Amino acid sequence: MPPLTHFDAQGRAHMVDVGGKEFTHRIAVAKGRIEMQAATLALIESGTAKKGDVLGVARIAAIQGAKKTSELIPLCHPLALTRVAIEFAIEPASDGVLGAVSCRATAETVGPTGVEMEALTAVQVALLTIYDMCKAVDRGMTINGVRLVEKTGGKSGSWKAG
Repeated sequence: MPPLTHFDAQGRAHMVDVGGKEFTHRIAVAKGRIEMQAATLALIESGTAKKGDVLGVARIAAIQGAKKTSELIPLCHPLALTRVAIEFAIEPASDGVLGAVSCRATAETVGPTGVEMEALTAVQVALLTIYDMCKAVDRGMTINGVRLVEKTGGKSGSWKAG
């Protein structure tokens, strides 16, 4: 297993020096979901939630979250993102199984370091925004399954979750 890159030879946390790394087109895709009661999902689908267009607001929040990743995660480099795309899918409730909204975020840049953290942050912020907008009717919502599913570019090349 390769060593952790965010620690120096003395074991102290540090920001990785990417100054000598090649600029490449980098893409990362992350996904996650938020489970909820069927009635909560119906409010989101119908657009009648008290706070407004839940998925529209969550999409903007996700993009903003991706752009602010380096302000939230201490050792992340600020990146010039070239694209952030957010997709939502409704997963209806059935036979005692909670309904859910799944989120898929794609982040892109051309630079010396990857965009995995930006894609993961976008998903988390989108799902947290859905929770915030719907918590008045369903405090039992559960965010889960947030993970990186794909990345391309950079020295380590492409990777896809199995």
